[in-house]
Amino acid sequence: MAIAVTIVHIIVSIALIAIVLLQSGRSAGLSGSIAGGAETFFGKNKGRTIDAILSKWTSVAAIVFIITSVVLAILAVK
Repeated sequence: MAIAVTIVHIIVSIALIAIVLLQSGRSAGLSGSIAGGAETFFGKNKGRTIDAILSKWTSVAAIVFIITSVVLAILAVK
């Protein structure tokens, strides 16, 4: 059981790192806010942009990471 949770924990941690690195930075500057901001702000597909999808996947990966961390801590005590 502990080995399976450890493997899932390692996979989730690598995925979390990759997802965070794929996101664009918040400091895109003035050109980033003018070029891409108008399309996503006024567009109908606000939830379908790459940044929105990556943000959702970051939340999911973080929650799974926390759950596996707690399970591993509980298994370590026993």
